[in-house]
Amino acid sequence: MAAALAGALAAGPGFRIAVPGYAWSFPRDHGSHEGYRTEWWYFTGQLEARDEPGRVFAYQFTVFRIGLSPERPALRSEWAARNLIMDHAALADLARGERRFSDVVRREAPLLGAFGAPSDPMIAKVLAPAGTSGLWTLGWNGGAFDFEMRDEERRMAFRLSTHPLKPLVLEGPDGYSLKGEDPGAASEYYSLTRLSTEGTIVLDGRTFLVRGESWMDHEFGSSHLSSGQVGWDWFALRLDDGRDLMLYLMRRPDGTVDFRNGTLVDRAGVARNLAPSEWSVRSLASWKSPETGATYPARWSIGVPSAGLRLEVRPDLSDQENRGRIPHAPFYWEGSVSVRDADGRPAGRGFVELTGYGDRNRPPV
Repeated sequence: MAAALAGALAAGPGFRIAVPGYAWSFPRDHGSHEGYRTEWWYFTGQLEARDEPGRVFAYQFTVFRIGLSPERPALRSEWAARNLIMDHAALADLARGERRFSDVVRREAPLLGAFGAPSDPMIAKVLAPAGTSGLWTLGWNGGAFDFEMRDEERRMAFRLSTHPLKPLVLEGPDGYSLKGEDPGAASEYYSLTRLSTEGTIVLDGRTFLVRGESWMDHEFGSSHLSSGQVGWDWFALRLDDGRDLMLYLMRRPDGTVDFRNGTLVDRAGVARNLAPSEWSVRSLASWKSPETGATYPARWSIGVPSAGLRLEVRPDLSDQENRGRIPHAPFYWEGSVSVRDADGRPAGRGFVELTGYGDRNRPPV
């Protein structure tokens, strides 16, 4: 499997690239998009235990489709895979300072995993990690998404259902999200920035009924990085005043910013693209992983003067680095954060994603 993943990351010719003017059609486009090299469905949020007010869990659930071939394999066999399915799941008990991460990678093949047809409410399913029965699944419930995972070895599971609190947002002009200057360094990208979320979490055999809010992204394309870029810093913040803020910065090897973009969503769900000159992000601290040796930014000052925003973003836990089961696979920091305003008062929650930190650790896109 490690060899297959390495081969997929090196693939490229023949895949479709993201271009302006994509003709969106929902709910069809909530499903998979064959022919593009990379696609992901991404969910993060903070959920409170119903019977323990103040006990908050943070979670991540991401489904990746990694194309092995832009066309159907010539070999007429159900086992001739066109895609890899890679799922990541993280669960943090913020009050106790504990976090767990699980991942699974399978070929798209009978009994292992599959992506649904455009009209199928099942978007993706994959066999759970070794030692755990059942499937990890992502589905469309008619209004938003349901998903579940279980890992007996890590003693973690969740089953969650979401419903939109705001309209869908197309990120960038008509959903065309540039990542750099190279042709094709872009994705087709939409978000659901506020999803009411409820369901169950299981940790160490104990079940918690939970509810809260989540953020969802869905992107597909074939080259999310321009030449000379090594990764990105990405922010998804749900502010207490009802606004939502998405920012990303594409980085060069020396840490300087090569390209950046952002979106501000108002209380009613109306989105506005933020020009690079309208906002700033400044790192205030750092954290070094004892496992990988990578050093990440660990606290940030964010300013959007045109929107009256001056924020400080703080990780809820220092170590929120995702390290998978496959040796030498890319690792990244994906963390729950709290937001404070200029006076130090609580102002929101969200997630930050940091990729491409550490030696030879380019993200799989």
